[in-house]
Amino acid sequence: MIKPARISHILPDSIGEELGFEIGDAIVAINEQHPRDLIDYQYLCAEEELTLEVLDKHGETHHIELEKDYDDNLGLEFETALFDGLIQCNNRCPFCFIDQQPPGKRESLYLKDDDYRLSFLYGSYLTLTNLTQREWDRIAQMRLSPLYVSIHATEPEIRARLLKNPRAGQILEQLEWFQNHRLQIHAQVVVCPDINDGRHLDQTLTDLAKFHQGDIPTVISAAVVPVGLTRFRPPEDELKPVTMTKAKTIIQQVQQHQKQFQQELETNFAWLADEWFLIAREELPPESHYEDYPQLGNGVGSIRQFIKEFHSIAEEMLPEAINPPRKLTWVVGNAVEIAFQPLVKQLNQVQGLTVELFPCQSNYWGQEITVTGLLTGSDLLTKLKGRNLGEGILLPSLMLKDHDTRFLDDLTLETVSEKLGIPIFPVTGIPELIETCLSDSLPKTILETISDLGLVY
Repeated sequence: MIKPARISHILPDSIGEELGFEIGDAIVAINEQHPRDLIDYQYLCAEEELTLEVLDKHGETHHIELEKDYDDNLGLEFETALFDGLIQCNNRCPFCFIDQQPPGKRESLYLKDDDYRLSFLYGSYLTLTNLTQREWDRIAQMRLSPLYVSIHATEPEIRARLLKNPRAGQILEQLEWFQNHRLQIHAQVVVCPDINDGRHLDQTLTDLAKFHQGDIPTVISAAVVPVGLTRFRPPEDELKPVTMTKAKTIIQQVQQHQKQFQQELETNFAWLADEWFLIAREELPPESHYEDYPQLGNGVGSIRQFIKEFHSIAEEMLPEAINPPRKLTWVVGNAVEIAFQPLVKQLNQVQGLTVELFPCQSNYWGQEITVTGLLTGSDLLTKLKGRNLGEGILLPSLMLKDHDTRFLDDLTLETVSEKLGIPIFPVTGIPELIETCLSDSLPKTILETISDLGLVY
């Protein structure tokens, strides 16, 4: 069922603001067509003459006619990108993070999406097993490319075993469909020890590389990612965690393929996620290794890029000294502890500024090596309680749900701040991190931020 596209934000000085749109209004139809999703909305709004059917926030219907330049944006943002609902996943992958969570948390944490539209719009990965013929036709008609596809294995029996879905074995035929339609994908391979590694990983990368041919390569790149396991996973899932020894083996194996791909394709093509090097306790490849960062969203080169940007921005922003002096605690996942030490050293060269890096592993998830985004409120309470944290905690906002103040365990920033007895300052991006460190008066505490934003906790 297609629902009206409810407006959540209106850009200043936009056509939408000029027309008098308000937050809570909803677009019902554009030129008598009901948009299914943000893709339809963008396509329909590209026209120069528009007739909009609008349902205002009071429930009254209006019809608005306007003329604009071709491709001019109306400046409207919506509560969701999908107006007809999420295409959910019918696979039963044992390594699916959704199924490795404890019960009883907020409902949105258990939604298993396998929606090609989110893949096209935001780079989320899908399996292609849940597409109807209607959706395949739409992908071709609207040229929705590139998509991001979880491959895991190209051998039909191995992929079907991993996804617990017999349709998963059709992946090579589906890649040929993309090739025939001159559409592209980025591929992902989650390595599960003793299932799709070894010779199976060799076969998968070799098969995928065959689709990296011609002026429009079908498979643009392939990311190799270690399986992530939590203590909540089903005991009968047959999965094994990635050990340091296994990580070193995978690194060597993929690097051999990279050498071959460089000779044949003039690109590394297959990329190792940063986590492999962190688990193996090995140094990350140099910045030059990552070409144009084709798999940044999969954590391939993200640490190197962050370090480069940090040094560049810090060099411009950091003064010689600040007054009054202050001390802050920067909380991160223990996966980046070694890589981030030079960044802390650079911050602490500012006279009067003391930033202590506090790397955490997640007892909540039961992981020895933890990326920052998976730390929870209970992890912070366990690790930080009773410590001298200075005047506040610098908290990477990626630990939180978008536009919310909740961690993945449903604890709120307000609760954690209250129990630790210290302000928490969520920071997004390097400039905000540095500005928070340097501010003459520290930014608003989390309680003030919650109040200003009208967030519910």
